[in-house]
Amino acid sequence: MQVKINGKAEEISGGSVLDLLQAKKIEPQMVAVEVNDTMVDRDHLATTYLKEGDRVELGTKTLVWTQS
Repeated sequence: MQVKINGKAEEISGGSVLDLLQAKKIEPQMVAVEVNDTMVDRDHLATTYLKEGDRVELGTKTLVWTQS
């Protein structure tokens, strides 16, 4: 099925958001996920299933270092 990931159309085999992250070798704790403009809580990654045409945004967490 086809979904858009960060604005780019991609063919995926289906499944949950967690399945997608695992297929892309992305650690779930290192990314924020939005599906169709709704943030997906980390506790729901395995139970949020993707459908044809869904828009997925993956945003990596960044560390901000400040000097004291």
